Amino acid sequence: MAASIDRLWAPWRSVYLSSPRKGGACIFCAARRASSDRKHHVVLRGKEAFVLLNRYPYNNGHVMVAPFRHVGRLERLRPSEWGEMLRLAQRVMARLQATLHPQGFNLGLNLGRVGGAGIPGHLHLHIVPRWTGDTNFMPVIGQTKIISQSLEELWMLLHTPKG
Repeated sequence: MAASIDRLWAPWRSVYLSSPRKGGACIFCAARRASSDRKHHVVLRGKEAFVLLNRYPYNNGHVMVAPFRHVGRLERLRPSEWGEMLRLAQRVMARLQATLHPQGFNLGLNLGRVGGAGIPGHLHLHIVPRWTGDTNFMPVIGQTKIISQSLEELWMLLHTPKG
């Protein structure tokens, strides 16, 4: 007898994944060039990478770490870029821990369209804070994902000014 397969459904993400892209614009490149970190939800910048909020979060506190350079393959990252991405991940996770007090984290890279990347040309590391009981019936029954904090409020908690 074949084993059953559990599925994790995230129907609220389909709006983002199916929305048309504006002239192929890359949200990471736009955020990198932006003069307003607040407008683009950039919370932390390094020399070769940066951290920004996910506008379509899986959970409260969902952030992404991306290199400044537009690169879609992990093996094409420079060691210094990858190193800085990991250092920024450590910094933002410490900040998330201090402000939101998650009980765990999920970290992941979705590489290539088939690998689940919504923006396959610019790789990024997802950091998703987790709490016991943070999944519930609402996405299944009500087709609604509850995010308990606005992006603006989260940006204010996590933003680290330049310098």
